[in-house]
Amino acid sequence: MVWQGNYTSLFIGGEWVEPATDDTIGVVSPFTEQALARIPAGSGADVDRAVRAAREAFDHGPWPRMSLSERMDVVRRFGKTITENRESIAALITDEMGCPITQTVASQSGAAIALIDTNLELVEQYPWRTVRRSNTGNALVTRVPIGVVAAVVPWNAPLSVAMLKLVPALLSGCTVILKPSPEAPLSSYLLAEMVQAAGFPAGVMSIVTADRAESEYLVTHPGVNKVSFTGSTLAGRRIASLCGNDLRRYTLELGGKSAAIVLDDADLDGAVQSLRTQSFRYNGQACTNKTRIIVSRRREKDLTDRLAAMVEDLRVGDPFDESTEIGPLVSLQHRERVEGYIAAGREEGATVVVGGGRPAEFQRGVFVEPTLFTNVTPDMKIAQEEIFGPVVGVLVVDDEEEAIAVANDSAYGLSGAVYGADPDHALAVARRIQTGTVEINGNSAGFHAPFGGFKHSGIGREAGLEGFDAFVELKSYGISAEVADTLG
Repeated sequence: MVWQGNYTSLFIGGEWVEPATDDTIGVVSPFTEQALARIPAGSGADVDRAVRAAREAFDHGPWPRMSLSERMDVVRRFGKTITENRESIAALITDEMGCPITQTVASQSGAAIALIDTNLELVEQYPWRTVRRSNTGNALVTRVPIGVVAAVVPWNAPLSVAMLKLVPALLSGCTVILKPSPEAPLSSYLLAEMVQAAGFPAGVMSIVTADRAESEYLVTHPGVNKVSFTGSTLAGRRIASLCGNDLRRYTLELGGKSAAIVLDDADLDGAVQSLRTQSFRYNGQACTNKTRIIVSRRREKDLTDRLAAMVEDLRVGDPFDESTEIGPLVSLQHRERVEGYIAAGREEGATVVVGGGRPAEFQRGVFVEPTLFTNVTPDMKIAQEEIFGPVVGVLVVDDEEEAIAVANDSAYGLSGAVYGADPDHALAVARRIQTGTVEINGNSAGFHAPFGGFKHSGIGREAGLEGFDAFVELKSYGISAEVADTLG
């Protein structure tokens, strides 16, 4: 499948339809700063149509009533289509949001394929039906699809985050309306073609590109049973308040300000090599990036020297060049935001060791230099707020207890890291960090593990067996002991 240029239709109910209005969304390359395409901006009427199709498919269509194995077959075909088109969809994401091509192939297309495979494996292990016996009664406990799902995904990881939601929702028997970000909606058009090719029944999947007002209309629509949102904490608060008013179910994966504790016995070269990716992937635009590096005074100079050399060595450039590690930020507006944080760091007394400006060699492109701050204190704005750019700060502590306290001194709790020579001790430190995932010495938790945050980093979990929990309701049946015996 190849990008067709300007699309004039919306994918609603499993078919391409004319939008209700002539409104469009312009998409601009952050590398060339030239227009890539114009696509329809979904209206309230388009949202209504998508919800009606999803509602009809869930209430009366075959999808929720198919066997699990039948749904798995369709999702398997979907995964095969993505696999066949992984380079095309990766290139389109690089075009629209500037992430280096090596990362979009691995962490967008590659992650999407891995998530499909993992969910197909886990879905057969999930406890869809269990029998519980007790002296107070016997029950058949089932998990049934929650209904119509509104899946709202961000611009920084449009495909992989979509798969975190779509695959378990679809396997559970839900119908889904995917709402991509206006900054990076183009890949969703290829995704729609892949949905069509996989043969999902009518109404099971719709994809509606829309701006904020229409997105809010979608998540408050009375026909929607569940909202699954990934994005900023500010937007998450708004969605939570809206859904709470209607008692609508929701899952939120929000921002992060993740800390990496480098223990005194850590292999500094290994830690810095790990942080090259862990702190700067997606051009710094990843909610799990480790942007607060915590080290003791005893190792401060050794670590800072190595970090400075690493950040200086990061290759900034054309996101389609396979040697590029840092591409452009997603938009001019977002660059202003990141530069505002760099200015705030300087004003509050932090020291820029590397970067801090725009690379002189690029006359175009929404670039910011990879930036390393030292002399950062926990109360500074750059230590407390999510920058979402290639900006990292070093915080110095006196001992391990203070390191843990500084790591936990955050409104966020999405991810984190601990580096140390003794894995048991590193794990003991990691247990005390208030965050949803902690990577020990750069080791990924993988897609079999649940992902999500403590505190202001969200509510609920995605991935792993727990990822199905977001898309089911528990239903219990009181049964006789004899029936319980027959059911096992």
